[in-house]
Amino acid sequence: MANVAKVVTIIGSSPDGFAEAAAAAVGEASKTLRGITGADVLSMSAEVSGDRITTYRTTVNIAFAIERSGGEGRSSGT
Repeated sequence: MANVAKVVTIIGSSPDGFAEAAAAAVGEASKTLRGITGADVLSMSAEVSGDRITTYRTTVNIAFAIERSGGEGRSSGT
């Protein structure tokens, strides 16, 4: 049987840097998703105020395994 994953897109932000913004996205996703297997940073942006970056943002695809219960939707063969 093939392994299948689902992907959701999350935007994380942090005043400290892009890595922290990506970590915030993964951390927030882990509160409601089980089995996270990967994170792919799609884009980075920043909010600027007074010639300084005030907020770092990352758009992150979060991949997680699809959980299947045994036998749902399958024929029993009888």
